[in-house]
Amino acid sequence: KWKIQTQPPMRLIILIICVTYITTGYAQDISSWTKLGTANWSTAKGVVQADSSAGFLVSPSSYSDFKLTLEFWVSDEANSGVFIRCSDPNTITQANSYEVNIFDKRPDQKYRTGGIVDIAEPLAMINAGGKWNTYEIIAKGNHLTVKLNKITTVDVDNSKFASGPIALQASGGVVKFRKVKIKTM
Repeated sequence: KWKIQTQPPMRLIILIICVTYITTGYAQDISSWTKLGTANWSTAKGVVQADSSAGFLVSPSSYSDFKLTLEFWVSDEANSGVFIRCSDPNTITQANSYEVNIFDKRPDQKYRTGGIVDIAEPLAMINAGGKWNTYEIIAKGNHLTVKLNKITTVDVDNSKFASGPIALQASGGVVKFRKVKIKTM
């Protein structure tokens, strides 16, 4: 006998409810991300990049508790960052969001690559220029952790920002992002 099932099995429904996993896909189609500023964002072969002017790509959704992983490549002189929990998605700054910095040659090395500007100095000094790197950023309640190439660079509690979109920054040099994945928790 054949059994006709009109609804998905309960364990599949529970799995879908328990694990929300979003792959942004913006590297192939950035139309759903808002462009702010004058950076010349373009896409090719699954990579989004900018190499002139300054600006942001801002996610269409807000996030509170999440794990964000992405790969980035920057030229040695590049100034970039990943902004999380942006409280004003129309004006992105380190004053209204957490800026996980990508800036090896920052004049004040206190909040260089791997740190969160004005919140946490990096625990390890890792140069990112000229190669592909991986960021793993976890925000759970007021606890923030950052790993750069599997090395923990930030482990801090801070309750300044609770929720908001994610923004990718270009502010000088060549900046490339790929494989952006957000897992809500």
